[in-house]
Amino acid sequence: MQQTNEAALSANPDPRGWHQREVHELAAEHAVNPEHGLHANEVERRLVVHGPNELPSVAQRGPLAILAAQFTDFMVLVLLAAALVSGVIGELIDTVAILVIVLLNAVIGFMQSWRADRAMAALKQLAAAQATVLRSSQRQEVPAHKLVPGDIVLLEAGNKVPADLRLIHTAQLHVDESALTGESVTVAKHSAALPDAADSALGDRLNMAFKGTTATHGRARGLVVATGSATELGKVAQLLGPEDRTTPLQRRLAAFGKRLALVVMGICVVIFVAGIWRGEQALLMALTAISLAVAAIPEALPAVVSVLLALGARRMVAVHALVRRLPSVETLGSVTTICSDKTGTLTQNKMHAELVWVNGQSWLPGDEPPGPALLETLRAAALCNDAHQNGGTSAAQDWQGDPTETALVVAAQSGGVDKAAQEARWPRLKELPFDSERKRMTTLHPGPTGFVAYTKGAPESVLLCCASQWTTGGAAILDSSAVIAHADRLAAQGLRVLALARRDHLELPDTNAPEQVEQQLQFLGLIALIDPPRAEAEAAVRDCISAGITPVMITGDHPATARAIAQRLGIVDDAQAKVLTGQDLSALDDAALLLRVSQVQVYARVDPAQKIRIVEALQAQGEIVAMTGDGVNDAPALKRADIGVAMGKGGTDVAREAASMVLLDDNFATIVAAVREGRRIYDNIRKFVRYAMTGNSGEIWTLFLAPLVFLPIPLLPIHILWVNLVTDGLPGLALAAEPAERGVMQRPPRAHTESLFANGMWQHILGIGLLIAGLCLGVQAWALSTGHAHWQTMVFTVLTLSQMAHVMAIRSERDALWQLGLGSNKPLLGAVLLTFVLQMATIYVPALNPIFKTQPLSLAELAICLGAAAIVGVAVELEKAWRRHRGPSPASLAAEP
Repeated sequence: MQQTNEAALSANPDPRGWHQREVHELAAEHAVNPEHGLHANEVERRLVVHGPNELPSVAQRGPLAILAAQFTDFMVLVLLAAALVSGVIGELIDTVAILVIVLLNAVIGFMQSWRADRAMAALKQLAAAQATVLRSSQRQEVPAHKLVPGDIVLLEAGNKVPADLRLIHTAQLHVDESALTGESVTVAKHSAALPDAADSALGDRLNMAFKGTTATHGRARGLVVATGSATELGKVAQLLGPEDRTTPLQRRLAAFGKRLALVVMGICVVIFVAGIWRGEQALLMALTAISLAVAAIPEALPAVVSVLLALGARRMVAVHALVRRLPSVETLGSVTTICSDKTGTLTQNKMHAELVWVNGQSWLPGDEPPGPALLETLRAAALCNDAHQNGGTSAAQDWQGDPTETALVVAAQSGGVDKAAQEARWPRLKELPFDSERKRMTTLHPGPTGFVAYTKGAPESVLLCCASQWTTGGAAILDSSAVIAHADRLAAQGLRVLALARRDHLELPDTNAPEQVEQQLQFLGLIALIDPPRAEAEAAVRDCISAGITPVMITGDHPATARAIAQRLGIVDDAQAKVLTGQDLSALDDAALLLRVSQVQVYARVDPAQKIRIVEALQAQGEIVAMTGDGVNDAPALKRADIGVAMGKGGTDVAREAASMVLLDDNFATIVAAVREGRRIYDNIRKFVRYAMTGNSGEIWTLFLAPLVFLPIPLLPIHILWVNLVTDGLPGLALAAEPAERGVMQRPPRAHTESLFANGMWQHILGIGLLIAGLCLGVQAWALSTGHAHWQTMVFTVLTLSQMAHVMAIRSERDALWQLGLGSNKPLLGAVLLTFVLQMATIYVPALNPIFKTQPLSLAELAICLGAAAIVGVAVELEKAWRRHRGPSPASLAAEP
């Protein structure tokens, strides 16, 4: 039956307007029962017919397009033209060599671009939206792109509407349609068909929910009537251009590359003119200048940074942090304040009974078996309780229900009182459910002398109903004021306190008169509960503080609870630390809040709207703020923060959409792990830029200074292209695998305005570049003065190997290479060894000598080349030793742990 109307649906998807038709008519047309949903095999069939539920997007480049793009760069085209000229005048070996180098360079560029595209596609897949559907009578979470017409979707407040829906049932559903209609006021929805009149505007179709809009209140069930580009949002999306996915860092590097290109072109002109003036061949000098320009201009720098960012973002998934926007990776290194919710993020979101207090004595769950009074208190906690079993055992994890009630069950079990066994012996006969006015709950059970009522609730409420204290010997005098005072002391420690009481009845009382049931009670005891901090959160807070990041707790809980948890975690170290409440915030104007915000680390009874004020005040103080949130109302604050962090497990679609990062485990420690990973990624980007720019600097200075010191042009075009190929490829990319530096979380956050070339990088690039050039020219001058005919091969070798020594030495900006260990970055070690082998092949493989214009070096000549290259490594190590000697400073990139 489900296939009968498929052809009609495909040919005429909206014959009269979904909003004008009755639900039962549409359900029949889509061959679906709204109470059961589609079957899995029917979903697969419709997915083939209608395609995935995705908006039109820029098509991913295919392999051939990526490869062709490698040959569109201006410098590469000039180099190809030069190869053609070489072939025309008979220099066929030069032509072949240049073409091979260009092809290899294109292959490496292709691999980088392909890897970046694949990494971005994988990130997009990880961030894909989910939808709740009814299929085969089962409620399921499925990727939104797998929805098909006829699916039954279940909506709740906070969900993104995953497709165009004709609403079947609604319960106070309100939808924010501003993304589609521009109307800022939420729209109340219903399920009734609209009048059969002229087609109404989207904002007037009150029985429809459109893809891309957001449910802000209530819930609903809807029939999918359009997916993908057939949705109203899909029609709008077809008018949009491609999205710019580059990051600010990439754009800054691209702009820097353009400025550098002008400088390099000027240097190339000088080298060409100087060579002609010295009597060199015009073609040779032209090829040399062009090759130098190709090698020196870092046109691939933004692409490589894209690879590093994308791979880093994928690595963050391993620490349960899903990065939705690549700029967040670089921003993470600058975070100075993390504003976190308490429940579920800093705590376990699982109540735990801290102690039971009876007759002035405290019992801790897990201690020695309690006495009769404690046993009766635990029996009351187990029976006056709505938690229910989910499995076949009485294990703690098998109980479901309100977190407070499951905590009471677990506490009773630890004292030997099993809820299931107690209920089998004394089943519940009647009950008075908890309500906010009475603040109590009472259940009635068979008793030894008739019936027994157990009551639990807020201490001040329960004690009003108590006339005495229960003991095994009978009723005793009750000091209510002392009990209340003790309850207040426990509450001041951040504990939630419940009171338990009981009463014997000869006859089963009438629960329609609660005031008759809940009177003349006998007080049993107090139970104090807490949502305990996560075990890993305390260490994460310590890491924050040592990293110069201020942790701030923002919660809707009671101030005493917030302060107690903050003190346990180390966010504050004073039991009297100031807690700012939502009421306090309302009384402060923006100027007053600006003065207070740097002194407060705990906010309580705060509503989501007030989070924005806190974020803006911190930002006005120059802080870079990461803010967590999970609800619909948290979205503005998440968007306003520098890094919005949404909850992946307990959060809403709206919060995830507004956030830059999603915690897959809703854990504060994950934020800190992400900051650590973000710092590592940014450090490695700096290392790559330092390495690439220093090598390019060395090549430029070598060719630029040679004529000025009256030396012949030291390198041929093939040498320059080869050095560029083997040094900028695998060794540079392998830096992405470099582990985090020692002390990465013991240094202050990086200033968000800090240049990528700050903290001595440009001096390093210039200085070490000049050193490489000096070594190359020094070896050249020595070889020429001593009559060594292999001087050009020696310069070629020194230039290549010195960059390998450099890349190994810059793995850390402070720690020595022998402290890091050669094997701590195996991809880099492998890339360096491969480059060394390839360089030796150009020298000692006879077939390659005419191609690369090289000659085999003697053992002594090779030793000189190796020694000259090693000087570069020694110089970098001396620079690092000077950094260590100077000691840590706020501007330093790293600090000792």
